[in-house]
Amino acid sequence: MNGYPSSQVKARQGAAAKPSTGTMALKARLRSYFHTEYEPGEKALVRKIDFFILTFCCLSYFTNYALYTADVPSQLDRSNINNAYVSGMKEELHFEGNELNQIQAAFTAGYVVGQLPANLSLHYVRPRVFFPACMVVWAGLTMVTASAHDAASIAAIRFFQGVAEATTFVGTHYILGSWYTERELGKRSGIFTASGLAGTMIGGYIQAGIQSSLHMRHGLSGWRWLFIIDGLITLPIAIYGFMFFPDTPATTKAFYLTPSQKALAVSRVPPVPDRAPWSWSFFRRTLTSRFFWGFMVLWIIAGETESFSSNALLALYMKSHPTHVYTVAQLNNYPTGVPAAGIVSTLFWATLTDFLGGRRYLVGYFIGVTGVATAALVLAAEGYADADAATPLVFAAYYWAGAVYACQATFFAWANDALRYEEHMFRAIVLAGMNLGSNVINAWWTIVFYGASMAPWFTRGMWAMIAVSIALVIWTGGLSYFTARHQRMRKTELAIEVEQEKEKENLA
Repeated sequence: MNGYPSSQVKARQGAAAKPSTGTMALKARLRSYFHTEYEPGEKALVRKIDFFILTFCCLSYFTNYALYTADVPSQLDRSNINNAYVSGMKEELHFEGNELNQIQAAFTAGYVVGQLPANLSLHYVRPRVFFPACMVVWAGLTMVTASAHDAASIAAIRFFQGVAEATTFVGTHYILGSWYTERELGKRSGIFTASGLAGTMIGGYIQAGIQSSLHMRHGLSGWRWLFIIDGLITLPIAIYGFMFFPDTPATTKAFYLTPSQKALAVSRVPPVPDRAPWSWSFFRRTLTSRFFWGFMVLWIIAGETESFSSNALLALYMKSHPTHVYTVAQLNNYPTGVPAAGIVSTLFWATLTDFLGGRRYLVGYFIGVTGVATAALVLAAEGYADADAATPLVFAAYYWAGAVYACQATFFAWANDALRYEEHMFRAIVLAGMNLGSNVINAWWTIVFYGASMAPWFTRGMWAMIAVSIALVIWTGGLSYFTARHQRMRKTELAIEVEQEKEKENLA
């Protein structure tokens, strides 16, 4: 009996037979997470808005990445430009120096100019009209790009395309925050962001296919066909949005929602004021808000941790490899591993932070560690005497760096969560401000630290990556403390306001 009295043996056996309190708590949380209790009719409502909101937003963002952009909000509109650049455009249009970066900066300038007006417009123009109309404009501009004959004309087109695309990312996050509860938001934000990353990944294969099948068809280069096909694919999605997008819970006229479902949609989100934003008091309160500056700086820093991916550094590394010459297909296809890592990381962290009760800030610490580690790996590879021997290490670093895309979904969901009890247009402006600030910095950041002429090692950029990664960890810690305290206070204030309104109604 191992020297134990029988009573102690039974006690130990009983303890072993019973699951620990921690295990039981974890199982209960998992059961609660995957089996959400809905009000009568609520599950049917969520299914409908999932279908009609996510299909349009994800298709829009997918084409925006696969056909127009390589990156998110805070990054530039460049996926098809980068793919075209390494597929013959550089040689045909005689690009020199950092002209590619200057074109990207022109897009960013337009993107920045359009940010605040675009989201403010959602107060006056129905999203069902505004979003698809912007898609039609950018589709037309993309097809016009196929006729360009020099870098300057492409830069001009991309500026106006940036204005048209300004609301794609932040406008969608505003819509998601308007319809979904805190428990639902992270997963939907993750799915939306992952659709853009899937577009980035597939964009390379699209370009490779067009290059092999349409190059010099009717006298047009493959990269010119890319822009024509991009625009044509976008138009049916815009038509779908005109017909089916549901606007916001308070303004929806969607024919597929019953009156009871429309009322239920309104009841699922906090009853906050929705005042017209064009007033001096509104802008003064916005520009003096800690939320505005706190989340803007957060996304400025986080946006630059995505520089490895958003500036297509792996493709530029391959294009300028010291010893190896890659084919056009390899230049388009090998970098797709970066957004693939981003998709996995985005969905994992978006789901995990939902499960952990909205602790979106945790991803900031993960991104900080990833940024420091991957930059250090590239700096180490640069010191190799044999460039070919260093290649696997560089590829591994860039693929791992793709995981930083997780901050897109979680940080914008974090802002939506923190502002859930604020008026709608204030939330819209904070979301737009995040993107605006990031792109203002990125307009020159990409040229200073990741210019195409700095390939293949981007040494200056690697040190900048280490710096912003450390800064992100520090800023995340401070902002998480402030937002948690404010949310507790606003919930209490809102509960008091609701009780006071009920008392007034009873007295009346």
